[in-house]
Amino acid sequence: MDVVIVAFDDFTDVDVFFMWDLLKRVRAPGWSVRILGDKPHHTSSTGLPVPTHGPLTAANDAGVVLFTSGLGTRAKCQDADWLAHFRLDPSRQLVGSMCSGALILAALGLLDGKQATTYPSAKRRLEGFGVEVVERPFVAEGNVATAAGCLAVQYLVGWVIERTVGEEARAEVLRSVQPVGEGLSFEEAEQVQQVYAGGGRADPGALPERGQPSFVGP
Repeated sequence: MDVVIVAFDDFTDVDVFFMWDLLKRVRAPGWSVRILGDKPHHTSSTGLPVPTHGPLTAANDAGVVLFTSGLGTRAKCQDADWLAHFRLDPSRQLVGSMCSGALILAALGLLDGKQATTYPSAKRRLEGFGVEVVERPFVAEGNVATAAGCLAVQYLVGWVIERTVGEEARAEVLRSVQPVGEGLSFEEAEQVQQVYAGGGRADPGALPERGQPSFVGP
C-alpha cells in the first residue's frame, strides 16, 4: 500500500510529523509512506524544512492520499495550476485531510454533497465551497475523510490503517502513542518496541474492497 502525505510551504508541523510517525509504525507487506510536494523541500510554518520524496502527480497512483494543513492551504486551494496536478478517484483511493487541508479537498470537488470538518479558523472558507461543516473531530463518508484539531490525526490515521490493514493494526499503532499509565503500560515494552521499529518500504498494494469501517472516531 502506497500512502502519501501532500505537503507545501507553510504547512503545520505537527500535522505532517504526527501523521508520518504513526503511519511509519505500521508493519505490513508492501506498506510505503512518502511525502509529496512541488519542490525538493517544503518549509513549515515554524521554519523547519522537510524533504519530499516525489512529485505531486504521484498522488494519483497512490492507494491513500492525505493532505496536511497550515496557512499554505489558503493559497493552494485557489491555485489552479497546483490543483491541476491531482486526478484523485475515491472509488479506488482513500483520501483525507487534516484541519484546513479540507479546503484543498473542497477545491478538488471531493467534498461535494458531503459533510466535513476543519479547523475553526477555516470554517467559513470551507463553507464558501458549499460544504456542510460539522463540529466533530473526524468525519468519514465513503473513502473520503476529514479530521480537525491536531490530536485528531489519530482518528484519520486510525481510519486509514483499519481500512487498509485491519482493526488490530490500528489498535496496536494508536496504543503505542498513548500516555504511560493511561493506555500504555510497561508490560507492553516488547510489543511497543516492535511497532515503533516498523514501517518498511515496498511496492504499493491494492486498496481493499470498500466497506463501512468499524472505526468511526468519537
